[in-house]
Amino acid sequence: MVGGNSNNKKTKWIIITGGVLSGLGKGVASASIGKLFSSNYKVIPIKCDGYLNVDPGTMNPIEHGEVFVLDDGGEVDMDFGHYERFLGVTTKFEWNLTMGKVFERIRDKERRGDYLGKTVQLIPHVTDMVKDWWKKIAREEEAEIILLEIGGTIGDIENEIYIEAARQLRHEVGRENIIYVHLTYIPKPWHVNEQKSKPTQQSVQLLREKGIIPNIIIPRCHEPLQDSIRRKISVFADVSPKNIIAGIDVDSVYQIPKVFSNQNIVERIDKAIGLNNVTEDSEWDSLVEVMLAKHDKTIKIGMCGKYNKLEDSYASVNEALKHSAAHFNVGVKIVWIDVEQSEEELNKSLSQVDGVIVPGGFGSRGIEGKILAAKYCRENNLPYLGLCYGLQMAVIEFARNVCKLKGAHSTEVDEKTKYPVVDILPEQKNITNKGGTMRLGAYPAVLKKNTLVYELCGGKEEISERHRHRYEVNPEYHKILEDNGLVFSGLSPNGTLVEFIENPECDYFVATQAHPELKSHLKKPAPLFYGLIREIVKRKE
Repeated sequence: MVGGNSNNKKTKWIIITGGVLSGLGKGVASASIGKLFSSNYKVIPIKCDGYLNVDPGTMNPIEHGEVFVLDDGGEVDMDFGHYERFLGVTTKFEWNLTMGKVFERIRDKERRGDYLGKTVQLIPHVTDMVKDWWKKIAREEEAEIILLEIGGTIGDIENEIYIEAARQLRHEVGRENIIYVHLTYIPKPWHVNEQKSKPTQQSVQLLREKGIIPNIIIPRCHEPLQDSIRRKISVFADVSPKNIIAGIDVDSVYQIPKVFSNQNIVERIDKAIGLNNVTEDSEWDSLVEVMLAKHDKTIKIGMCGKYNKLEDSYASVNEALKHSAAHFNVGVKIVWIDVEQSEEELNKSLSQVDGVIVPGGFGSRGIEGKILAAKYCRENNLPYLGLCYGLQMAVIEFARNVCKLKGAHSTEVDEKTKYPVVDILPEQKNITNKGGTMRLGAYPAVLKKNTLVYELCGGKEEISERHRHRYEVNPEYHKILEDNGLVFSGLSPNGTLVEFIENPECDYFVATQAHPELKSHLKKPAPLFYGLIREIVKRKE
C-alpha cells in the first residue's frame, strides 16, 4: 500500500490529544502508533503547537528541549525526531503548525483583502484555515494515514482552535475515516498506594465537552493498569475496556510500539477506521531486543555540553549513540561532564570515560572547558566527536596549541581576537533578527578520498547533512591548519566552508560542522557515531 493514495481511497486520520499534564509523551505515543502502520501505509505526521512563536528556534533548550532541524531548514520541536526515527520519513516544516504561524497567515490574508471586508473570527475563519492546512498536506503528500498530534493539554487556551478544528474534521472526512486517541495520566499517590483514575475521568469529560469523544484512551502509568481502574475509566468515559491501552513506563521508548501492539491497538484502530494487513518490522524488533539486553560490555561517553540540566537538550545525540551501540551489541552510558570545572577536575572526569562528544551550542559559557576537552582528547588519543560547536572548539584548540596562534578564538566569543580562526558567515554580519537566519537545513559536502570520514560514509564522494549555525572556520586560516596536520575531510562544493575535520595523529578524532545525529535511525545509525562506537569497541576487545 505504500507509495500513494489513489483518488478513490480516502485518507485515514488518527488524532492524538493529551490531558492531565504536559510531558506525558504524546509525541512518542503518536510515533509509536504510526510505527505499527508504517510498513504497510504511507504515514504522514502533523504536529500542532499552541505557542505564539513561529517555531522553537529562538527558545531556550532548557525550557523547551532540543530544536530539531529538518532538511528544508525548518526548526521544529523534538517530537519530529521521534516521527523521523520511528516512521522512517523525512518530515517538512509545513507539517508543524504553531499559533504563531497560524495567526501570521490569517493576518496576511486579512491585509490582502482575502476576507472581502468580513469580520475575521476564530470560528469559522481560523478553524477553516487550520483544516485546509491539514487537508492540503494530506493531498500533496498522498497520505494514506495522517497522524495528527495536538500539543499541550485539554483545557489549555492555546490549543482550543486545534481541538475545535479536529472536532469539525469528523463531519468533513466521515466518521469511518477518523479516530481520536487521548493520552492521560494515572497517578499513584504514595500515601494511599493505589492508582487513581479521577484525573483521567476529568480529562476525558473536558474533551467530551469540546465535542470530541475519544475512541481509544491511553493512560500513562508506572505499573500495570489495574482491572478495577480500567473498568472505572470505561464506565465514566463510555469507552470499551478493550480500547483502553495502558501506556506503562518502559526502559526505552523503542519498546512502546510493541507494548501497544501486545494490547491489540492495531485491531482496535482497524475496527474503527479499517486499517488492516499490517506486518511487523522484524529488523526493528531485533535491534530493540539487542538494545535492551543485559550487555557484557558498556561503554562510557562523556558529554561535554552546557545544557546538561535537561537531557532532552541533546535528545538526538543520545538516540544516535543508542542506535550505533545496538549494532555492536554493547551498552552505552552517557556521563554528563561539567565543562565549567577546573582543568584538573575536567581532566580527571575525562580520564574516566571511553570517548567524548562536544555537541552543538552557542555562546561563551563553558567554552574554555570544551576547548580543554578537545585538547585532552588530542593529547591522550581519547576518541573525540565534535558536532557543530564541537568542530569549532577542536579547531580553536588546534590553532592555539599546534599552530601556536596564541589567543586564537571565535569572534562569537572574542570579537577582538588576533587570530579569528572561527568567524561569522559574511552574509550573517548585518542581520539582527535571529529567527530563522542561520545556515539551516541540508547542505552538501564533498568528501576527501582516503580519509576516515570518507570510509565511514561508505566511500561516497558527496553527502548531505543538516546544519544549524552562523559561524564557520575562517578560510584565511585553512592553509596554516592544514600545513600543521589538520585534515579537512569534507568541504562545501565550492571549497570555502569546512564541513568535516579529522586528526590523523589520533585513532578517532573527528568533527563536523553539521548535525548528523538528526538523521540517525535505529536501522541506519549516523556514520560518525557508528565510527566512534566502533573505535571504542575495538579498543575494549
